[in-house]
Amino acid sequence: MLTLNGKFTQGGLVIGQTDPGTVINFEGSRINASPEGIFIIGFHRDAKPTAILELIYPNGTKRRETLKVSKRKYKIQKIDDLPPVKVTPPKEVIERIKRETVLIRSARIFDTPETHFLKNWWWPAVGPITGVYGSQRILNGKPSRPHYGIDIAAPEGSAVIAPTSGIIRLAHKDMYFSGGTIIIDHGYGLTSAFLHLKNLSVKKGQRVEQGQTIGTIGSTGRSTGPHLDWRINLFKRRLDPALIMPPMPNAGAK
Repeated sequence: MLTLNGKFTQGGLVIGQTDPGTVINFEGSRINASPEGIFIIGFHRDAKPTAILELIYPNGTKRRETLKVSKRKYKIQKIDDLPPVKVTPPKEVIERIKRETVLIRSARIFDTPETHFLKNWWWPAVGPITGVYGSQRILNGKPSRPHYGIDIAAPEGSAVIAPTSGIIRLAHKDMYFSGGTIIIDHGYGLTSAFLHLKNLSVKKGQRVEQGQTIGTIGSTGRSTGPHLDWRINLFKRRLDPALIMPPMPNAGAK
């Protein structure tokens, strides 16, 4: 038995279910499933056109599925004649950035046997969507890292809530790039990150319930105005939050 539901596209999340006890490999890596056989897979921003899912059922039967992954077009913006400091961080902050990168990566390694992602997710903030997943800027001819989240504009101090339940794996008040930052573990490698927060209402290790306030909208870190940058990861794979959400309530996109 195998069912797969989700978005088979770059940045997409797919929830699967198979017979309990089945050995599951996705793109050559073993992935864990719940006692009911529920598991998740995802496709990075630049995922290849196909991905391989392999199953070994409890009776020894093997199954191999070639999943087709649709390609997306991303917004690319070129900006020239910027001061160098706007393109490359100054040398004096490089070590700080490295330390903070380790903290972020460490928050995304958990394979917690919980399935909070099965709930209907709630938007963590409400407002116009001003930045989209996958977009990229070329600054002074140098490609910057793609934007791996969606930006939601809202007044400073507006509440940010947990889109679904989980465990706080990172709660940092001041990171160089992302300012006030929270990462929630939703189970089996799926995490949400909330960037540029003004205030944090939670601590590392704390359990939070869907809809619980975790912080407030801010413009901390490298930010040009109050907004929430919301990101979703499946371990190292960067996923698009917009692909798992219903339309934004009471707000339009710029």
